[in-house]
Amino acid sequence: MAQLSDDCFAFGGTLMSVEEAQALIAERIPPADGTEAVALPEARGRILAADLLAPVALPPFFNAAVDGWAFRHDDLSEGAMTRLEESGRVAAGHVPVRPVGPGEAVRVFTGAPMPGGTDTCVMQEDVRRDGRGLLIPPGLKRGANARPAGEDVAKGALALAAGQRLGPAEIGLAAALGQAALGVRPKPRIGVFSTGDELAEPGRRLGPAQTYDSNRFTLLALLGGLPCVATDLGILPDSANRTASALEAAARGHDLLLTSGGVSTGEEDHVRAAIQAAGSLVFWRLAVKPGRPAAMGVVAGTPVVGLPGNPVAAVVCFLHLARPLLLRLAGAAEAPLPRYAAVADFACRKKAGRREYLRVTIRTEDGATRAQRFPREGAGLLTSLTQSHGFVELSEAVTEVAPGDAVTVIPFAGLL
Repeated sequence: MAQLSDDCFAFGGTLMSVEEAQALIAERIPPADGTEAVALPEARGRILAADLLAPVALPPFFNAAVDGWAFRHDDLSEGAMTRLEESGRVAAGHVPVRPVGPGEAVRVFTGAPMPGGTDTCVMQEDVRRDGRGLLIPPGLKRGANARPAGEDVAKGALALAAGQRLGPAEIGLAAALGQAALGVRPKPRIGVFSTGDELAEPGRRLGPAQTYDSNRFTLLALLGGLPCVATDLGILPDSANRTASALEAAARGHDLLLTSGGVSTGEEDHVRAAIQAAGSLVFWRLAVKPGRPAAMGVVAGTPVVGLPGNPVAAVVCFLHLARPLLLRLAGAAEAPLPRYAAVADFACRKKAGRREYLRVTIRTEDGATRAQRFPREGAGLLTSLTQSHGFVELSEAVTEVAPGDAVTVIPFAGLL
């Protein structure tokens, strides 16, 4: 991966909007370098490194789309049944013996080549037999039930674009075009820290003033759905020097570092100072709620994102900062978060100039998608994520929501 200079950003010291932060990432973070070939069964979730131009047409030849009979459309009678004589049979994977003449029809099966001279196919359930003859109903359009060569993809056309994330459909298309392997971007290496003396490892004895660490495992699970290699780097103590040293050491073996906690203004919040001591600060504080105390910097050429310590705030900032940064490093095309419209079943007020994310449950009533606000507030409530369906996103300009207002929902499905 390309390394960044520690002064490639300038820290302005003011609250930054989500769009400004994402634009900064898109402008200053270079995409991944390099390509590796992977076999199709291992390609799911990887990022395509170069455009795939179709080496063959898809389908490669004119073929039947149904089981039935192929014939010449010019032989059809208008408004009356047409009698044609069956003159052969072509199964899928076999080549027609000869062209079809006037008044003839050839038995064909789905995927079989259309015999020379034919241009239309009638479904077998629409045909009546009359001895060796076939009675074809009127009304079929020319070319019905037949697939021209290149109907799906023309030879030489763009089939898959560079930066596309490969899912089952993309892998299936590549296979249909004869590709046994694809060139993909290398996966970025992501290191994940938690911070704070108050945190204990799950599975170990809990100290009298400790809570179990959850953020690190939430982040690792979020990263598990993205094209990267994530590493658990443990818990950092509340020490500015030890935090700076750990970030500097980890930066040498990773392409992105994520931390949670320690980015606010308390005396024991050391992450922001550690980033500045070991490298440079890009920005601190995001104009969102929950999630304002978020930071981004560069240490030893590696981006570092300091996420808030409250679980819900950490998720909000991950989705809007860490996710686009990671996809940028991975060489992926821009992938906005999924959003859909709903109707508010709640009322609220907010400050202008700040974007807010409200946890909501979703139900469908009388054909409308309705969003009900989670009954308890607090960015530290993990159950507000497990018992909700998504975030309602309120823009900076919104100051009030009333029941019946249109709102935008970011669903948790596929993200969390």
